[in-house]
Amino acid sequence: MIVEDDDSIRELLLSVKTIAVVGISPNEGPKNYVARFLVEQGYHVIPVNPRYDDVLGRKCYASLRDIPEQVDMVDCFRPSADIPPIAEDAIAIGAKVLWMQSGIINHEAAKRASDAGLKVVMDRCPCAEIPRLVAGRENSWIEFHEKFLAVKD
Repeated sequence: MIVEDDDSIRELLLSVKTIAVVGISPNEGPKNYVARFLVEQGYHVIPVNPRYDDVLGRKCYASLRDIPEQVDMVDCFRPSADIPPIAEDAIAIGAKVLWMQSGIINHEAAKRASDAGLKVVMDRCPCAEIPRLVAGRENSWIEFHEKFLAVKD
């Protein structure tokens, strides 16, 4: 099911607990900030990137199939053309959600994942959606941003 309406996205964000972030980076930028934000929001984040051994002080896995625990959501920071094999891996590990970050759209992968029973979100960022849709978290991105900048100063 391709998820586009606010109620369904809200429900999804409230139901997932474990999120594998594919393409995460230890370097400053969205591939790191989003994962940090998700950790701050109470999600169990699992880094996935074959280039690193750990990110955010957590073991980093080379692929989704290497993760030894159940993953609820796969959050993709890879170019649109790279999404089909990630979708196949998400299906193989029994993930419930395939989430493609802002600017990432792959209809073929979305259909394949949807046909396999996954909920699919494209071209959206949880950092924007959580404060917008989840009651009590309206200022969560601002608070995170201020906290992160305070740590850097």
